[in-house]
Amino acid sequence: ALRFESSIIIAPKFLNFLNSLTLQAMIHLGEIPHPETQKNEINLEAAKELIDFLIDLKDKTRGNLSADEEKFFDSLLPELQLKFAQRT
Repeated sequence: ALRFESSIIIAPKFLNFLNSLTLQAMIHLGEIPHPETQKNEINLEAAKELIDFLIDLKDKTRGNLSADEEKFFDSLLPELQLKFAQRT
């Protein structure tokens, strides 16, 4: 029972982690204003590092993701890649 209960707690934390990385990538792509400056700033190197990290994370967790986590990767990762491609 302990294992089951802890997996319920971990799943939202993992999605929050993925959301945090995605938000950072969107900030670096200039899609969202930087929280400190309130300006849209572009840092393609940082955005690429985050996108590459998300790709690696998806590959390393393949077969161990919940349906929501799969959906997250399948919908937001291509969107980030497209936005990056449009900026380069």
